[in-house]
Amino acid sequence: AVWIGSHIDSVPQGGNFDGLAGVIAGLLILVASQRENRRLPVPVKVAAFRGEESAWYGRAYMGSSAIFGRLTAEDLQRQQRISGETLGNSLGKLGADIEAICAQQPLVETKNILAWLELHIEQGPVLVEKSLPLAVVNGIRGNVRFNTIHCFGDAQHSGTVPRDLRHDAVCGVSDLIMRLDARWQSRLSAGDDLVVTSGIFQTDVQEHAVSRISWHVRFSLEARSLNSYTLTAFAEEIMATAHQVSEARGVTFRFDSPVLTEPATLDHSVFAALKHSCEALAVNHLELASGAGHDSAIFARQGIPSGMVFVRNQNGSHNPHEAMEMDDFLLGVGVIQQTLEEWK
Repeated sequence: AVWIGSHIDSVPQGGNFDGLAGVIAGLLILVASQRENRRLPVPVKVAAFRGEESAWYGRAYMGSSAIFGRLTAEDLQRQQRISGETLGNSLGKLGADIEAICAQQPLVETKNILAWLELHIEQGPVLVEKSLPLAVVNGIRGNVRFNTIHCFGDAQHSGTVPRDLRHDAVCGVSDLIMRLDARWQSRLSAGDDLVVTSGIFQTDVQEHAVSRISWHVRFSLEARSLNSYTLTAFAEEIMATAHQVSEARGVTFRFDSPVLTEPATLDHSVFAALKHSCEALAVNHLELASGAGHDSAIFARQGIPSGMVFVRNQNGSHNPHEAMEMDDFLLGVGVIQQTLEEWK
């Protein structure tokens, strides 16, 4: 069968369309087929995955990785960021086949999946900026993540320690991020595909004060690229730059193990079929690389022909204001349905 679907989890304060739109798209196609008593040329199954987002355990694609035996022992020991419960325990409580997952045994036969199709909101501003309803995705950026980095300095009175004698963790982390921002710009100028983000930056709420030099900052770093070499090279630059900042500011950095997700190239024939369907339905569209990660990347890495359609959405994503025009959404559903009806 051809599988259609996406994920049903979100991030804290996420919106209504990230992931869920792709599951509804698959269900709509099955409902239409049943109502019209019309058999598609190829069997279709709809899949809804949990754990695509990395917000809770620091590991993305947990559901789709589990079914292909790609969760490691280290992954299963990752702790939920609020409860502290391990991923392995959580999966066991849900009734998952935890023995098979621990043994990295696939839970499905990949030979029985003809292809994977995923509709998803774009999560960025490109389609809105270009006034286009849809895009056909040609690749998915991979990423390297340091989920938890600690910077240690020295806590002192803010009014008594001159600048050259301070070991300020906030300044140390800020210095690191700005140096990495300059390296990011340099790589963009050289033509590299790269985005860099520090999404967590925290001093201890129990200790910080207006009149206190912070001795400890916890933060995260993430880099994304369509190129594996760029990811590994920039990860090395992060470590080297941290060493430079340590020497310059008298602070110490402690990194957790990096989590690497390789970029994914989507199937050329599925990509062509989706583009053909757009053209057959006279849908103006764009070819676009995905900056966000998706379950499609896991399917593609298993050698399963995979393709994605992006739907224009307003107000970005990973926020409660996600928006999507239903006309745009239904165009995307129509493109996937047309692709199935012409399946060869």
